[in-house]
Amino acid sequence: MPDFNERLIKHVEHVKSVGPHCSTEETTKQALILPFLNLLDFNPFDPTKVKAEYGADMPGIKNGERVDYALFSEGHPVMFIEAKPFVEKLTNHTGQLARYFNATPGVAIAAITNGQEWRFFTDLKNPNVMDSSPFLAVDLTSLSDSDAEQLARFRHDNFHPDKLKSFAEERVYLGIFQAVIENCLRDPDADFVRFVATRANFAPKLTGKVIETITPIVKQSVADAISRMVVSGLSAPIPPVAAVAPVVEAEFPAPAICGDQVDPNNSKIVTTDTERRILSIIQTMLEGQVSEDEIVGKDTESYYTVLYQGKVNRWLVRYVGDRAKPLIYFNGNLSDQQKDQVVKRGLEFGPGNSFVLPKPEYLMKLSDFVNESLMYCQEDSNFKRESKKELEQ
Repeated sequence: MPDFNERLIKHVEHVKSVGPHCSTEETTKQALILPFLNLLDFNPFDPTKVKAEYGADMPGIKNGERVDYALFSEGHPVMFIEAKPFVEKLTNHTGQLARYFNATPGVAIAAITNGQEWRFFTDLKNPNVMDSSPFLAVDLTSLSDSDAEQLARFRHDNFHPDKLKSFAEERVYLGIFQAVIENCLRDPDADFVRFVATRANFAPKLTGKVIETITPIVKQSVADAISRMVVSGLSAPIPPVAAVAPVVEAEFPAPAICGDQVDPNNSKIVTTDTERRILSIIQTMLEGQVSEDEIVGKDTESYYTVLYQGKVNRWLVRYVGDRAKPLIYFNGNLSDQQKDQVVKRGLEFGPGNSFVLPKPEYLMKLSDFVNESLMYCQEDSNFKRESKKELEQ
């Protein structure tokens, strides 16, 4: 392989040097194509390996058809090559090559070339019918390491029709998959966003509104992940899931009121934009499960709380924001397993049964906790004892 690569590099320099002087098809054959066949160990001076003007008639349709070159292995033609002048583009020249290929069932590969670009075809869609698109196209003047590895598969000693067919199929699928992946990464659709959120254990219920909300976050995460891989390389260790996607500003509905709002009856109660944003986020997250007016906010001197049906004992979250690390509390009991999940999502514990909430958007990492808190508040049996006490009073 090292020897092949060195010879290939020299041939590339040769193509760059003499190619512009090859104005005719015959000159292109002699100066560029035959040396390349020799590079592949198909000696153009050995008729057991290479035959020029090889007959490839299609019985009953057209006689006298001759392909420029037929490559042989073990006494059988395995590859046809149609040559064009160096100065000619290869587009719209495959019809003739297809006739040659279709007329000779034993041939596995067909190629068309102008000495600089090589396009390789096979019959993946229909047996003995050449595909309309090449499974491999290589421009020798912009050769990559991957191109060199792929061209090495066509060397005489490596030329195995079945393996090349498998290689062609792999190339086709790679092209299709790459196009799909690129489209998903450039413009993530709802299915892709749902897939990412599910793999990240984001939430048990991903409503259409939630998908719409987190789409910009996923898109930013994709861009960051690609940038990280470009810088560190694909072989670098994959960071924990919680560290992969940083939280960015989400497109939640903006609160109708902006700025701090002081309670007219108690100047010590000040409702901030952050607190109202928490309410807006939770209302959005629970859309479709409860009506928006069932989720209300209530501020106190010590904390801000989001209530279910306005009942002070049925609070979904309590938020304490007047500290260096704001805290969020959830109603109901949290298991050790749930607490472990929080750590995996890149969040940290606060005192008691709380979590540190640097930004309101971090609630999106805790959407399952919000849902469980709602279910806890909706279960009347969780509050029977309190109701009995209230009646006795």
